[in-house]
Amino acid sequence: MIALLAFYLFATLTIASAVLVVFARNPVHSVLWLIVAFFNAAGLMLLTGAEFIAMLLVIVYVGAVAVLFLFVVMMLDIDFAQLRSGVTRNLPFGLLIALVLLAEIVIAVSAYRAGPVFERGAAAPAANAVPNIEALGHELYSRYLLPFELAGLILLVAMIGAIVLTHRSRGDGRRQNASRQIARRPEDAVKIAKPQVGQGVEL
Repeated sequence: MIALLAFYLFATLTIASAVLVVFARNPVHSVLWLIVAFFNAAGLMLLTGAEFIAMLLVIVYVGAVAVLFLFVVMMLDIDFAQLRSGVTRNLPFGLLIALVLLAEIVIAVSAYRAGPVFERGAAAPAANAVPNIEALGHELYSRYLLPFELAGLILLVAMIGAIVLTHRSRGDGRRQNASRQIARRPEDAVKIAKPQVGQGVEL
């Protein structure tokens, strides 16, 4: 009973937050509703026993992707009037995508109501007593260890490349010379001027 109530709670909040992501006028609010949708989707994954996917939704999507979207949206100078004017222009394409997604949902529900995929004579997958996180970790660090290490190496090279690109020397920038500032004497930096009455100070 508690699991059923939790399912309907998480499902309702996921659908409501997803609708608010689309219909929110402020992009910052859309990203915040997207974070809410990810959290509730993680709750649904926990109810189905896929705790690894729930952990990925919270750590990767909420902790990295959604926060990155939020910072990018907040840093960009977005013209909300221009965004609203482009809705009518892109409305046919959006309706086409919505119809395709609706057709996929109808097909998925129809296939689910049609019954199980395996027939009575076919061999069904055996239930595994090992948790899926433990089984996934065993496969990842045994059979797929080399691709996992290569993926980590590629990400490391990409991170170093991003740091090098952001810290490259630019000709139009001015750098602070701390040693020159410390070695400067007060008499070289301060000029005492005594202007006459009615005269200004020459800079």
